[in-house]
Amino acid sequence: MDFSTQELAKYLKTIRESLGYSIYDVNKLCDISPSYLSLMENGKRRPSPIILKKMSSIYNVDYNNLLRKAGFSDLIEVEGKTKYGIDELGNPVVEVPLLGIVKAGYDYLAEENWIGTVDVDKNLVGSGEDYFALKVKGDSMFPLLIEDDIVIIKKQNDFENGDIVVAIVNGNEATIKKGKKSEAGILLQPLNNSYEPLIFTYDEVKSIPVIIVGIVKQLKREF
Repeated sequence: MDFSTQELAKYLKTIRESLGYSIYDVNKLCDISPSYLSLMENGKRRPSPIILKKMSSIYNVDYNNLLRKAGFSDLIEVEGKTKYGIDELGNPVVEVPLLGIVKAGYDYLAEENWIGTVDVDKNLVGSGEDYFALKVKGDSMFPLLIEDDIVIIKKQNDFENGDIVVAIVNGNEATIKKGKKSEAGILLQPLNNSYEPLIFTYDEVKSIPVIIVGIVKQLKREF
């Protein structure tokens, strides 16, 4: 029987408390943010199947049972199978999260920061676990990238010269630039000549800081 949002909230909270876990314990064990957990347990946010999967592993409850209680009975029959889709050309695709913002010190991969998902060729991203998508803002990378383009990003903290990188400078929202290394430091180069490059010594990379979170692997643009 499907639970109402309030019934599901009470059920999940009761399990957590019976195990002696605090909300912060759950956060450490399965990387669900405390704010998201609090919203769920107050009946203000209904957990998604992805969140239920994480919770089932540490709450020692059957995932299919959680799906059923949460109203996702239609997913039970495919649980345990590889969930690949097929695009219109017949190629296997997987979903990767499309994120709203990326900031240092912010759990940008948490589900509450998702603004959707994007289907990406499985041959490019494998299971998709090491990738996310981001919507381009501004015109600093024009003409290669334009406003509202979607770029597929591989999560990594280093780059090769010429890579299009996603970097966080001084904790602010991520910027997309062409990366170049030298003996003195790194340069983040916009492609639009109206913008100046960002140049940092290696000492500044550490002190500011400048954090590389990934490199662009694919552009997805709708015409």
